[in-house]
Amino acid sequence: MTRKFAFAVAIATAVALPASAELPVGAKAPLFATQGALAGKQFAFNLRTALAKGPVVLYFYPKAFTQGCTLEAHAFAEATPQFRKLGATVIGMSNDDIDTLKRFSTEACRDKFAVAAASPKIVKAYDVDLVGADGKSTGMTKRTSFVIARNGRITMVHSDMNYADHVRLTLEAVKALKARR
Repeated sequence: MTRKFAFAVAIATAVALPASAELPVGAKAPLFATQGALAGKQFAFNLRTALAKGPVVLYFYPKAFTQGCTLEAHAFAEATPQFRKLGATVIGMSNDDIDTLKRFSTEACRDKFAVAAASPKIVKAYDVDLVGADGKSTGMTKRTSFVIARNGRITMVHSDMNYADHVRLTLEAVKALKARR
């Protein structure tokens, strides 16, 4: 293999790898306020206020009412009593409009937890923009879950487009936080 060919292969491989630059464990979670929905009703969500009550499970999902996002919402809804028992707040985030979020909060989230609008500023702050093969934003977020401790530090990050492990891993992280107190 020539050096020129090996260099071309290395560049092609690097370009083809998905970028994964979500905020790391230990980082300070960017604070934000946005509009949310719980049980079909609109409300103002403020991360600082939520953290004052306990840890926050902040999970980004690509688009309401798609199969994976609906199944993930159902799983978080089923686990919400466990999160509450541990003092944690669950909030789902997408860039869907507020009317869609109102419906999703009732139909998919089963009135158990809130969902909120992820503005472009929030998406950028958490580095969860879902980029297509062409390198351009798809207008959706990556499926990424964060557990944020009361002190505002990120204690767990899981980014995987498969929804299956998000609830289990965030619940384990919240339990670990509770055990450290």
